[in-house]
Amino acid sequence: MSYSNRVKDLYRNQLSEIQNAGIYKEERFIHSPQAADIEVEFPSGASIKKVINMCSNNYLGLSSHPDVLKAAHEGLEKRGYGMSSVRFICGTQDIHRELENKVTEFLGTEDTILFPSCMDANAGVFEAILTSEDIMISDRLVHASIIDGMRLCSAQHDTFKHSNMEHLEEKLQLHADKRIKLVITDGVFSMDGDLAKLDEMVQLCEKYDAMILVDDSHSSGFIGKTGRGTHEHFNVVGKIDIITTTFGKALGGASGGCVSGRKEIVQMCRQKARPYLFSNTISPVIVAGVLRVFDILSSSTERRDKLEKNAAWWRKGLTEAGFILKEGNSPIVPVMLFNAKLSQDFSKDLYNEGIYAIGFFFPVVTNGQARIRTQISAGHEIHHLEKALNAFIKVGKKYEILGLTKEEIIAKYGI
Repeated sequence: MSYSNRVKDLYRNQLSEIQNAGIYKEERFIHSPQAADIEVEFPSGASIKKVINMCSNNYLGLSSHPDVLKAAHEGLEKRGYGMSSVRFICGTQDIHRELENKVTEFLGTEDTILFPSCMDANAGVFEAILTSEDIMISDRLVHASIIDGMRLCSAQHDTFKHSNMEHLEEKLQLHADKRIKLVITDGVFSMDGDLAKLDEMVQLCEKYDAMILVDDSHSSGFIGKTGRGTHEHFNVVGKIDIITTTFGKALGGASGGCVSGRKEIVQMCRQKARPYLFSNTISPVIVAGVLRVFDILSSSTERRDKLEKNAAWWRKGLTEAGFILKEGNSPIVPVMLFNAKLSQDFSKDLYNEGIYAIGFFFPVVTNGQARIRTQISAGHEIHHLEKALNAFIKVGKKYEILGLTKEEIIAKYGI
């Protein structure tokens, strides 16, 4: 047979090496809706345990909101379960265009096109609008889906140091002869929680005749005064040429994504973006739910405001306890541990204390930058955060890392 014992042993040995290194990823099975409190089975076959969820993208607590669930049920009844087709054949319903218009209005752009996910949006947009005569200049910490999308594109590629505007300007000068220059960044960087310097980036793009693309997946719905995103936060609404974002995080938490921006770019995606042309349309159930999410966001900033207060409380508590945090002003608060195995052990001990928070390590983050990435939600109440903080402090004391510097933790545990 083609799958020989030699090949099987090759994979088994690689998996054993991962397990022996203490960095084997084990999935936890959730037996409840996504919320601040969830019921989890871990390890497989163990009894179900109620824990506080500190690592979900459910930033606004809308994943199981009763109004969103009601809208999804109505969408199911009125428009069916799925489309069984791609958009340009027979996969477009009126509600798909309604959602595109809603997103365009919310983001302050010219037009929007839906994709099955933001990963699909990032996989499709570059190839649709760029050629080998063009250059993509990306921040070195952009999301993996952007990297995958750029790999599919024939355009040349260069990078600039993370959030370093002087280095970006050097690259724009270097590539001044290119037909199209596209600067690419996350709005909020998903692993670090810091915001791109969009105001400065826009100025540079205007100076050097470059376009700019922002993946705002970790900010749509809650960053900015009314939650429009990082472009609202930096007062550059209308100046971002391309925004990609997701409905799978703050905007309902199901799935789906989009490219929103200049009308001609969106039209090019409709004609040429392969994930759009060859993937099934977003389910009507999801479209109906996301439409209701936008109604909720348009009526009040209460959830966004609560999220901001919760994140500030959490960051202050961890800092005063002696943890090393990545600087930022988003609900993503990484607790730096630097050692991959320590991040896994720390995560398991937190789980035993009733706190669900996952350790991240290479290749998800740079080698030697292992961490527990915590993510705050408007669904959290102060009693959730107090219990989580106490658990972090207890486990931190166990590993004797509270108050230590980065160098001291690395000297103690390695990287």
